[in-house]
Amino acid sequence: MESLALFRFTFHAMAAEHELQLFASSASRAERVAEAAIADVARIEAKYSRYRDDSVTTRINHAAGKEHVAIDAETAALLRYADQCFRLSEGRFDITAGVLRRVWDFGAKPAHVPSGEALEAARTSIGWADVEWDDHAVRLPREAMELDFGGIGKEYAADRVAAICASRGIVHALVNLGGDVRAIGGQPDGSPWRIGIRDPRAPDRAIALLEVDDGAVATSGDYERCFDLDGRRYCHILDPRSGMPVVHWQSVSVVAPLCVVAGSCATIAMLFEERAPAFLDAQQFDYLAIDATGKLHRPARAEAAST
Repeated sequence: MESLALFRFTFHAMAAEHELQLFASSASRAERVAEAAIADVARIEAKYSRYRDDSVTTRINHAAGKEHVAIDAETAALLRYADQCFRLSEGRFDITAGVLRRVWDFGAKPAHVPSGEALEAARTSIGWADVEWDDHAVRLPREAMELDFGGIGKEYAADRVAAICASRGIVHALVNLGGDVRAIGGQPDGSPWRIGIRDPRAPDRAIALLEVDDGAVATSGDYERCFDLDGRRYCHILDPRSGMPVVHWQSVSVVAPLCVVAGSCATIAMLFEERAPAFLDAQQFDYLAIDATGKLHRPARAEAAST
């Protein structure tokens, strides 16, 4: 049996720190695989970043209210998935809702809540249902509209990294892209990977552990970009129907076969607020949700199994 050693690689992309843990027979083999994986993360960032003038996203957004923009099969697949999320969330997960950042500034000093008029003006530029698209082209019908792949891009990249590692013969690995985790196989000794879930109110402490062999864990929470004002937490997870932040959960972590599914379902659960447990139970995913009071919630079947 081939002897395997653990090799770790850290890198920065997509405004976050990432780590690959690869079990391989040699350092050179691990390095070759990591190099290919990291290069693909850079490719995805360059292709879909709204901060780059040469990205697909920028081309689409600059053509808003004008012509169709040609897209390739990869972009069409992401749009199809975004459409599924839009429908599954009853319109709450909307990749045109990024325009709300024009009125919400979570780094502003002093912190302030946008006026109702400002929110309403921004909301006129939201509307995935109005976007014209197919497998070959996409068009935003109003000039101020934008697409933003930020809600699925990093998670998609984690799945791509896992696919690249597996295609190169890696059978035990953990991909951690800024907290979005994709596991390939368990650990070589047969034990699962144990993923720590951050305490939303104590970032240096894990509040729980989730176990995964082949699959993914992703978390959506109210603590990355936020401010507190007059006793209320305002976070960057915004309901496009009102333009206002969600309030019911501190965080939701989801275990799913793919990272992009785990991430989008965690965000949809945050957006569904009190309906989140029913939504996640319907998807039959394991999850850990922390409500506004700090109480932990798990699927009924998981709670029954632990008693």
